[in-house]
Amino acid sequence: MKQLYTRWGRELDPQNVLPEYPRPLLKRGSYINLNGYWDYAFTKDFKKPDQYDGQILVPFSPEAVLSGVSRQLQPDEYLWYWRTFTLEKWDGRQDGRRLILHFGAVDQACAVYVNGRKAARHTGGYLPFEADITALVRDGGNELTVVVKDLSDTSYHARGKQRLERGGMFYTAQSGIWQTVWMEIVPENYITSIEAEPDLEKRAVRIRVSVAGSCENGTTESKICGKRAADCQTGQPVTIQIRYPGLYMDRNDRAEVPDINPAANQQMCSISGITGDWIEIPVPDIRPWTCETPYLYFFTVTMGEDRAESYFAMRKFSIEKDEKGIPRICLNGKEQFQNGVLDQGYWPDGLYTAPSDEAMIFDITEMKKSGFNMVRKHIKIEPQRWYWHCDRLGLAVWQDMVNGGEAYRYWFVTYLATVMSWRGITIKDDHPWLLARRDKAGRAEFVREMKETIRLLKGHPSICTWVIFNEGWGQFRTEELTRIAKEEDPARIIDAASGWFDQGCGDLQSVHNYFFKLKVHPEKERAAVLSEIGGHTYRESGHSACEELYGYGACKDKEALGKAYRELMGKVQALIPQGLCASVYTQWTDIEEEINGVYTWDREIKKII
Repeated sequence: MKQLYTRWGRELDPQNVLPEYPRPLLKRGSYINLNGYWDYAFTKDFKKPDQYDGQILVPFSPEAVLSGVSRQLQPDEYLWYWRTFTLEKWDGRQDGRRLILHFGAVDQACAVYVNGRKAARHTGGYLPFEADITALVRDGGNELTVVVKDLSDTSYHARGKQRLERGGMFYTAQSGIWQTVWMEIVPENYITSIEAEPDLEKRAVRIRVSVAGSCENGTTESKICGKRAADCQTGQPVTIQIRYPGLYMDRNDRAEVPDINPAANQQMCSISGITGDWIEIPVPDIRPWTCETPYLYFFTVTMGEDRAESYFAMRKFSIEKDEKGIPRICLNGKEQFQNGVLDQGYWPDGLYTAPSDEAMIFDITEMKKSGFNMVRKHIKIEPQRWYWHCDRLGLAVWQDMVNGGEAYRYWFVTYLATVMSWRGITIKDDHPWLLARRDKAGRAEFVREMKETIRLLKGHPSICTWVIFNEGWGQFRTEELTRIAKEEDPARIIDAASGWFDQGCGDLQSVHNYFFKLKVHPEKERAAVLSEIGGHTYRESGHSACEELYGYGACKDKEALGKAYRELMGKVQALIPQGLCASVYTQWTDIEEEINGVYTWDREIKKII
């Protein structure tokens, strides 16, 4: 496979890798970024190596060329990371400060040690975790060790499009640390989460602040005392100060200077309450979030010695019937046709990890310039800054859950299912062998990670839809999981089964159609969407990674590709009056063998103009 680079990868400064604050919905004034060079080693045994193999550039996985390693972690191996960090004049246990260690994502399972003592264990390659390491660190030099195990597609764990034997629509597997590692110093009692729920009808927002601190036994670890960390210090006084709404569509990520409305730097209202309770706050200046004008309301939360910044938007996604009784996707009560594009979130030099913040901004900005007002993030969870950019730039997001399960039976879930979908044939999702969900632990893990995904991301205004299953990959108990997703987030649209194996639940009748005549059959309650279409292929010489080709509908040149795309979108437009509410073109960029992108994989050439 030919190694491609993006312009951001070529310009990468190893001493300044992804320096931006990684958690926009709960932002403090300072933090310690641990991205950069770590020592690494591959071992066959779970034993800390005496010597390391070299240095790896975190947060790029060892399989990514930007890591400096370019080596695949095998299922029978362990990957070790090691580095030091220095704390000056540190005596956190005496002065009431705490040191929290954060990992954006580590694929798949890992254990974390600080100065030789275990700090955390985590399973789930797409979700963040943290550890209070106050009792494990010392003044001066400290050691941080992370050991990783990744079974990839040999297990039932969530894996997305990764496969050890890449090919076709499945790509190079990646492992290890692939999002920012960072620390922050917080007070004894500190804010752990900020939730904001806007209510357009009531012209108000509800905000809940959760905190952690010393429990009855003097610890901060909820595992020790048996309570949730947020329950350890409920009932603490909290003050919320909300600024006037503003547009933040320029590069300023600190949100100090809005593009429009200078009053966004001024306080709109202030209210006091207590932690753990929902605090309802009237919003006197209503400026709804739309894809054209994505107004955001920034606010500051003060609780004791801790202070954090967050934001929300006044908006509502819903399914409502038009004058003909056809269910439509609506934004703020107005019908919105969602013209979307499928985005896998892969980079030729960073794999799952974008080389820079600017690279993420480029993709989102170019999607909007290309006429898309929605993106379907395909079975991958991005770093939280990606969603922040969608929030401020005005791009609606369909967020897939990350699929897992045993090895898929493609003759059934791909080939036969395509024909059955066209003929209107469906089956119940109670066939665990056919749908790769025989393992009880795997099913439980999927439910847990679905809940965690929704809790992690539901604060982002741009998220419109949760997509639970894709094309039957690891699908099970769809009706039950749809109910659970609605309980976790009643304010979002649910695409329960994208592609086929529809169980009649959720808010969308979601169809994939690459081969047949486009059509729509509106239902009484669910909106009709074409959640994958297109996939037309064209190889741009010098910008393709593989000799092998994968996609649908080969085009001989760029002109033919553009013509095929325009004809397809014309057919989509013709279906809107008949009840079509959204379409998702496959896909944003080429990836390895797939050459069906709007852009080449290196983001150098736009193939569809």
